[in-house]
Amino acid sequence: MKFGSAAVKAAGEGLAAFSAGLARRLADKDAYSSNLVFSPLSIYSPLALVAAGARGTTLDELLRVLGARSQGELAEFLPRAAALMRDRSAAGGPRVASACGVWSDKSCPLKPGFVESVSVSGNTEMAAVDFQKNARGACRRINAWAKRVTHGLIDDVVGPGSVKKETLVVLGNAVYFKGKWEQPFDKTRTAHEPFRLLGGGAGCEVDVPFMRSRKAQFVAVHRGFKVLKLRYKMTDDSAASSVGDRDRTQFSIFLHEHLPCRPVHVGKFRVPRFKLSFHDSLVAVLQQLGLVLPFSGMADFSDMAVCAIKLDDVVHKALLEVNEEGTKAAAVTMVRGLLGCAPGARPPPRVDFVADHPFACFIVEENTGAVVFAGHVIDPSREK
Repeated sequence: MKFGSAAVKAAGEGLAAFSAGLARRLADKDAYSSNLVFSPLSIYSPLALVAAGARGTTLDELLRVLGARSQGELAEFLPRAAALMRDRSAAGGPRVASACGVWSDKSCPLKPGFVESVSVSGNTEMAAVDFQKNARGACRRINAWAKRVTHGLIDDVVGPGSVKKETLVVLGNAVYFKGKWEQPFDKTRTAHEPFRLLGGGAGCEVDVPFMRSRKAQFVAVHRGFKVLKLRYKMTDDSAASSVGDRDRTQFSIFLHEHLPCRPVHVGKFRVPRFKLSFHDSLVAVLQQLGLVLPFSGMADFSDMAVCAIKLDDVVHKALLEVNEEGTKAAAVTMVRGLLGCAPGARPPPRVDFVADHPFACFIVEENTGAVVFAGHVIDPSREK
């Protein structure tokens, strides 16, 4: 799927810029001392739904942070994003799922215009629940939705303690990806080797399982870094996972312009097997990006519901596992609202790609350039 209009393309570029800003702030938060995985698409989508109910300076701030020029751009982008995340497993490709959800308290009905805007955004569940008198029942419903979309990888995103009596609406997005490598790794060749941690020096290594291969690989060699693209088994050429040993908008341009375009023969080739997880509030990070008004008493979401609403929290949970067979990844975001190249003549030299030191990783839909998952691996022996 390619972006079909200037509006959708602009929103896609906004997603890329938003991804870069999030990655930078989340990495700075812990000074690159821990691993990171998150889904830019899963965070962007419910905020785009929130924007559909915003007005005035609140809307202006959301559009600026999301990199969109209007609500119309976001409204056009969301169904395209849902189509991008279509399941391909029936034809032998990756198993993919994506859905949005809006759960409003029975005491605060959503406005018809907002319901119409959200309902055309893709696979969206909308329901009236009772946060005030039956918070446990509302949480069970939302968690069951998350479990269904993520095929059981994430089943606990909201609890009674995270829902207050003042909670009027919860908007969410969930994404799931399970893909098999086009060229699976031989498990019998996986062996432990040292992985060099940041800082160097004695004792700055951990032994982790490295996957190996002798087959030609998509590797690009640039000045000071290399990029590896591991392709998933597909029915078409619409997705790939790339791993780079360095860190459109500057981030997206860098990523897509440096992806390898052809396979090369490899010499030493080792990639660690790893599993990453993330679970945290994103409010502070979003405020650093400039999203302040929606969390304040001056928030204007008068196009969303009949009650006055302000955002209270944005919680993100993500998982990523890379092994010899392929990749499994899932993410859920909850937004809670309260009241108030050419070959040479000679055979090309073999290229080494040994990811035995910290690296960045992405799951990318190549036709659109959408970054579905992003992260970095500081220590593959840990999840966080």
